[in-house]
This record gives sequence, C-alpha cells and structure tokens, in this order.
Amino acid sequence: MAVTVDTTSSQNTVAYACNPKLKEAYKLLRDGVSKRLTVILIGDFKVEYEGRAASTLDFGERILIIKRDGAVLVHRSEGYEPVNWQPGGGIIHVLLDEERLTVRAIRKNPLEVLKICFRKVYALLLLRLKDVSEFHLYASEEEMREAVLANPSLIEEGFKPISFEKKVKPGFIDVYGVDLKGRLVVVELKRSPAGREAVLQLARYLESLKGEAGRKIRGILAAPGLRKGAQKMLEKLDMEYKHLDPKLCFETLRKWKYRKISDYFKKTAAD
Repeated sequence: MAVTVDTTSSQNTVAYACNPKLKEAYKLLRDGVSKRLTVILIGDFKVEYEGRAASTLDFGERILIIKRDGAVLVHRSEGYEPVNWQPGGGIIHVLLDEERLTVRAIRKNPLEVLKICFRKVYALLLLRLKDVSEFHLYASEEEMREAVLANPSLIEEGFKPISFEKKVKPGFIDVYGVDLKGRLVVVELKRSPAGREAVLQLARYLESLKGEAGRKIRGILAAPGLRKGAQKMLEKLDMEYKHLDPKLCFETLRKWKYRKISDYFKKTAAD
C-alpha cells in the first residue's frame, strides 16, 4: 500500500492510497467521513438498497463518491448517471470485518439504507475542496421558446401563442400568437443581448406576413438585453423590446416539466 499525504503542491489533497489493505482503507475512510472531506473510492464492491423499494447490485468494479454533506453516489464505468445514490444530510457508518469494508448511508425521512460492501479497494482519495462560486444556468433559445409556450405571460399578460417555429420565407418565427386585443404578434427570442441584426431579422418576418395577415402585426424582440443601437432601430421600425431572462425561463420549465407543449395546443384547439 502507498499512502501520500500532501504537504507541498496542493492543500486540497489530504491523502491518497493505492491498493490499500482493507484495514488501512477503513482508517482513512473513517477519518475522511468524520472530517467531512470529499471521498472517492475505486474498488470491487456490491450495493444493496432498502427503502421505498429494494435493489441489489452484485460485486463489480465501480466508483464510490461521498461528498462533504453526506451525499453518496455509486458510478459504473459507463454513463453519467449514478446507478445508486443517497442525498446529503443522512448518517454514514464505516464498518470493517475480516473480509469486507462496508459503508452504510442512512436517510431517516423517508427511511432508506444504502449499503456498499467492498472486498477490494484499488484507490482511495480524500479531498478538502473549496467551491464558493454561484452557479448560473442559462436556457437555450429552444428552452426559452418552450417556457414561453408553457407560460405565455412571460411575454405579456393575455398573450396567446398560436404556433411556434412557423415557417416564413426569411426563416422560422420562434413564437406566433395574438395579444389581449386580438392583434397578431411575432416573437423573436434571443438568449444573449440582441443586436441590430436580430432587429432586422424580426422586421423581415413581419414584412413577409403582411400580405398573409392583411393587418398590422406587432413585433416583439425578447432577450436578456439589447446591444448598442438596437433600441433606436426597434423604435424606428415600430417594434418592441421585452426583457426575458433565460434563468427565469429555466425556472419556468422546471415548474412546468410535467406538462407537454402538445397538451397546450390541444387545449387551445378545444377552447
């Protein structure tokens, strides 16, 4: 067994063990869990789960991650999703008998127990990680469109979508609908601050619909901001700007995740 305690290049790595005996792995693991370190173990182990359901995964070479908040994840050698996991906030016990090193992650409410039993440990890493950055998630333009269809009031109260990705000669209209007064509305969505090219694109869409609609159409450019010159061009072309935050769109989609866009149009057709 080789154990390296970092004292020079990085303060993040507390200890590393390569092919440790189970007794040595037990000591390091117990120390890491008690100090709320991030723990990574690679080895040959089986997994048993009991709780709202039950499952068993027989012995195999896998990766176990224990985070400082007590969250536990079991990963196989392929795929990005854990095959088993427990959220943080529970209790973790580390046990050792003559032939097995066992980790028990217990969640009290609801009662769930994840039991990981090692017969061999290939590598063990203890880390003291520092991460204080705020996570910012920005939706794509497609996700912004889905959010608007799920909650049209993101554009304005009373807005009612008729279609999306409507094909016209210059391209595809993101969202096409009517406002509270029954006026046709073309919405162009941008996930980053929109410039003059986006304004001109929206203008081309409106121009292409003039003959088809036979009446004035409102054009709305929805984006998290405008670049220099875009506001003046919008005013000159008698179009509008709507501030639309991609983060708000993401949060909207999360709330509406069980509702399909197709269901919306079925309801609209029935009204």
